[in-house]
Amino acid sequence: MTSRARRLTGVSAALMLALALPAAAAPPARPSTGQVLQLLDRVHSFARVAIAPDGRQVAWVQRVRDQRGHESLSAIYVETLPDGTPRRVTAGTGGQAYHEGSVVWAPDGRQLAFLSDAAGGHQLQVYVALASGGPARRLTHVTGQLARPRWAPDGRAIALLFTKGSAQATGALVAYKPDSGVVGERIDEQRLAVVDLRTGQLRQVSPKNLYVYEYDWSPDGRRFAAEAAVGSGTDNYWIAQLYTIDVASGETRSIWKPPLQIGNPRWSPDGRTIAVIHGLMSDQGATGGDIYAVPAGGGPARNLTPGMKATANWFVWRSSGDILMAEDVDGDRGLATLDPASGKMTSLWTGPALLSSFSVARTGTMSAAVHQSIEQPPEVEAGPIGAWQPVTHVNDRIHPLWGKGRSIRWMNDGFHVQGWLIAPREVQPGRRYPMVVSVHGGPSSANRPGWPVRWNAVLPSEGYFVFLPNPRGSYGQGEAFTRANVKDFGYGDLRDILTGVDAVVKAAPVDPARVGIMGWSYGGYMTMWAVTQTHRFKAAVAGAGVANWQSYYGENRIDQWMIPFFGASVYDDPAIYARSSPITFIRNVRTPTLVLHGDRDSEVPTPQGYEFWHALKTLGVPTELVIYRGEGHAIVKRKDQRDIEERLVAWFDHYLQ
Repeated sequence: MTSRARRLTGVSAALMLALALPAAAAPPARPSTGQVLQLLDRVHSFARVAIAPDGRQVAWVQRVRDQRGHESLSAIYVETLPDGTPRRVTAGTGGQAYHEGSVVWAPDGRQLAFLSDAAGGHQLQVYVALASGGPARRLTHVTGQLARPRWAPDGRAIALLFTKGSAQATGALVAYKPDSGVVGERIDEQRLAVVDLRTGQLRQVSPKNLYVYEYDWSPDGRRFAAEAAVGSGTDNYWIAQLYTIDVASGETRSIWKPPLQIGNPRWSPDGRTIAVIHGLMSDQGATGGDIYAVPAGGGPARNLTPGMKATANWFVWRSSGDILMAEDVDGDRGLATLDPASGKMTSLWTGPALLSSFSVARTGTMSAAVHQSIEQPPEVEAGPIGAWQPVTHVNDRIHPLWGKGRSIRWMNDGFHVQGWLIAPREVQPGRRYPMVVSVHGGPSSANRPGWPVRWNAVLPSEGYFVFLPNPRGSYGQGEAFTRANVKDFGYGDLRDILTGVDAVVKAAPVDPARVGIMGWSYGGYMTMWAVTQTHRFKAAVAGAGVANWQSYYGENRIDQWMIPFFGASVYDDPAIYARSSPITFIRNVRTPTLVLHGDRDSEVPTPQGYEFWHALKTLGVPTELVIYRGEGHAIVKRKDQRDIEERLVAWFDHYLQ
């Protein structure tokens, strides 16, 4: 019987078995993959939350469904705190849904700026609306990509990132445009632009060929602090520098060339300092590290959080001159204050939950967040930090089809390591269950205690324990831990995962003979690597994984990211790349492995999937390769996402159940 034949429509194999057993011995019926995906489809997600400067109102961006029921659009709502009624802010009419988001408050709290495609053509434009109500006013009439609007301190202009003429979203996750003609001749330039609030005139400020990733206004509105790189934005984030840019003239000056990566540039209230997060980051936007302060006029950068056993991933300056930061702390999420002068940190809140968006009022007391956990779907909450109260209730009727989540901690090679374990919906005494290890991407990232999505929700709903480790290279234990896999991909991090599996087997009713492994991106690489190093895993699913670091170096479109992790290019030190390549040890593989890949992936090109699959097929190891047409590194088409979930459940069912 094939794995696909074992997946019965509407009735799972476990349920059929239950019908044939005495009632006392029958395991609980597990939901089908389709039922779990339907539950996930019912969950309303939130893209952003923004609290007004005075803390009296909160705005948020909520995903909404189109006419086919797909959650592909978004709407903006505003509510007066504490007990107001939500009202929609939109650039459209007649209650129609659009792509609307990136909402930001004006400094005086009377107006909101946001992006909307209500004018048609799927083209976002900048709109402004009164917070008290009334029609929105369109400011821009441009063609291209717009992102990250921010009000000028005096409220007379709005800055934003503008990629003129581009019809494709920026970043390495989207499906790349097929090459034609001379490769690399045309580069999209994401530039800083300013829109005059009175006239609607848009003026590009930053110079051509300088790709701007993030920015901030100076307190006097005369300069920008910008994280930017010369050339391709997709490839060069890892060598981005910190610049100041004159708003009037566009004069640009590099004030810091960091050793590693930076993010979240923020100007101090007195205008003397620009602070950034600096650390080893494997993806633009997956920000994490220590907080550094750089003199606005240039000079040595100073680490404000040396030795911190946590990872800062967002912060703001408060009017008092201290810093409020969000951090990963040993698997949990936290908020803390930092005194830049003394380096003293004070924890304000830590919890086993995820704040997927956070905003604080000008005073730094009132705040708003999108709050979620493994067992609670996301909702907007607001209030003093740590004392938030629900604002939305759109997911009140959603209940998980999986069991509780718990933090697992263990020691390995002198490191304190942590991970999350999600149980099946019901765990019967005396039974042992199969488990799948789900390795996160990055590697500079973390498995966090948020509402599970995709396979991390489907698998525990179908009777599996799911283990989400945060091995060395992850965020949450400080920069030394994040950098501990440099020039050592696959070795120490796999040892951390294997000892984590041992810890789980001691702590939960997991059958050690029925353990699988899977992951996407770096998690896909770790899956490929694991099956070449150990026979402990009885089944594997590798999504967008790297099989051969040497060939990968010349195939991908983001090769700059590899230098900080390998120490040199493949042309200067090929041995260090071969040492960590699964293909080097391919003859060791015995584990049945399903390989998944998008056909237009710029981060991990499709040949990597073919190379691994071809080797396993040649060596007689059970394997399948599935290519998703028109998909990039992130699989975004609904039918493809569903196909992946059904395939991986069938694969693990065949080899583990």
